[in-house]
Formats: sequence, C-alpha cells, structure tokens
Amino acid sequence: MEYITLNNGVKMPALGYGVYQVEPEECERCVLDAIEVGYRSIDTAQAYYNEEDVGAAIEKSGIDREDLFITTKVWISNAGEEKASASIDESLRKLRSDYIDLLLIHQPLGDYHGTYRAMEQALRNGKVRAIGVSNFYPDRLIDLCNSVEVIPAVNQVETHALMQQQEAHEIMKRFGVAHESWGPFAEGRKEFFTNPVLVALGAKYSKSAAQIALRFLIQSDVIVIPKSARKERMAENFDVFDFALSDEDIETVRALDEKESAFFSHYDPATVELLWSMAK
Repeated sequence: MEYITLNNGVKMPALGYGVYQVEPEECERCVLDAIEVGYRSIDTAQAYYNEEDVGAAIEKSGIDREDLFITTKVWISNAGEEKASASIDESLRKLRSDYIDLLLIHQPLGDYHGTYRAMEQALRNGKVRAIGVSNFYPDRLIDLCNSVEVIPAVNQVETHALMQQQEAHEIMKRFGVAHESWGPFAEGRKEFFTNPVLVALGAKYSKSAAQIALRFLIQSDVIVIPKSARKERMAENFDVFDFALSDEDIETVRALDEKESAFFSHYDPATVELLWSMAK
C-alpha cells in the first residue's frame, strides 16, 4: 500500500474502499470482503445510510481499530454548528468507534462554515483525526481556506481519467489540501471501461482498463476509493501497486481529459435544488 501524508501529519492510504450506493443489506458483507482483500481505508457518509453496517463490519473484522482508516461525511440536513456536532456523535455511535479518521463536509451547501467549526471542535476533542471537505470547487475551497483555523486536509471531488480536475488539483496543492477522487471510473459512463486508450495501456501492462485508471490517479497524487460489490473486482482494484505507468503513458492518459463532469455541476441551479430536495 502507498500512503498520502495529510497536512497535519496523519497518513492516509492512497487506495480505499467506497460504500456509496452499496445497499445496507449488502454493506456489512462488502466491507468484510474488502478488509479480507486488504483494504484498510473505508469511505462512508451519513447520507449513504450504511454507517451502522460499516461499524458492524469493522467490529467483526478482527482488525485492530488503529490499523483502519475510516472516513464519513456530514450531510446537508446536519449543517450548522449545533446540528453538525450532534451528527458527529451519532456517526461515532453508528461506526462503533471512539474516533473518525477523516470527517468531511459532504456538500458546499447550507451553513457549512458552522459545520466546519463543529468539525474543528471535534478535532480538538480527539473525536476526529483529520477534517476536510467534499465537492468543494476551487472558489468555495479558496473561500473556506481563508476563513478557518484548520486548513482542510482533503477535498474529495469527482475525478477520473475523463475529468481530471487539473486546475483544481493545483489549487488544492497550493493550500496543502490532499486531492481525493470519488467516481474514479465515472461509474462506467462515457464507455469508460472500453476506452481504447485505457484498454491499450492495460494490454501493455497486463492490467485492466480499471487498473490503469486507478494507477494513473495514484501516480497523480490523487487518493482513490473505488466501489464494487464483487470480491473479485475489489481484489482487481486493489492490485495496482506492482507496476507504474511510464511518464509517456501518464501523458497519454492526461490527454483524455474532457474537463467536463460525467454527473452534474454545483454551478447548475437544478443540481443545487436536487441536493436540497434530498436533504429534506
């Protein structure tokens, strides 16, 4: 496993297992499978409604808590200092843990400044080891970094071979914020897994297109959290540390960047309205 050292000295695995869209009835089994494969970083969120299942899997795994890295996120409905503080305690209860390794603001909506103050307090109280944000575009990230006591350790944003966030990456780097990807496979959209460049490189390195996509991000200093409900696919996604893309091949993948989301834009009013409807 390779690690990223966050801006407060905490070490985070460069590859983790994400449980977004993993159904609660499957989540415990999936997390146990992921841990058996070798994953030690698990990414969940209040809005995924599976924190309890992640907690149960952690307890049943037999792995020492300090050997695991658990991420969760504060949802829009819990925005604001008071609500966020209560929700952090609830997440700790559901995760069956005395602390959270990484706590993120899930969306840049509502009173996220109040949410961040609650997270800073949780950090001071030892309930959290690192705090950060998710889905913060450069303008929101710059604003936040200039108005908080603790600079975010991580910004988790849509990032994959077709949407590489190169400009945003440089801004994160300037503030010392680690770049984390959600959707490293664009959820298979835009014929991602049959992309001829990724497939050709896969043949060259005796790897799959998915493994090339993950290796590209890891070598670009981007943390990845691929999701799969199939143990064999979890193992495939984990098997990306025995090779390295050449500089030339990195540039070949970099040329695939369409600089356009495969999902949505927070600058789109319809997206904001949809997210708020999900919070009510």
